[in-house]
Amino acid sequence: MPKITYIEFSGTEHVIDGDTGATVMETAVKNMVPGIDADCGGACACATCHVYVDPAWTTVTGSASEMEEDMLDFAFDVRENSRLSCQLKISNEFDGLVVRLPEKQF
Repeated sequence: MPKITYIEFSGTEHVIDGDTGATVMETAVKNMVPGIDADCGGACACATCHVYVDPAWTTVTGSASEMEEDMLDFAFDVRENSRLSCQLKISNEFDGLVVRLPEKQF
């Protein structure tokens, strides 16, 4: 099981075992990580699961699709490493992935 570290805006860390095939968002919700609202349930129809992928991991996670980029237009404080965690499907390559949460979700 790949370990994923979620870092809240306050700096609180949550290290969670993720299931291969699940998404980073599903894993956060299942484990009650504060700051991932996931209002649309993972349909890429909102931006309430916005995270910042640690720069060391952006090559592994890949780039956002056009649809994801369109949804990120609705996110708070979008950065170059912004992603919607519902679009990050966990694979064994994600072991050690670090994502940070924005100050708030819209």
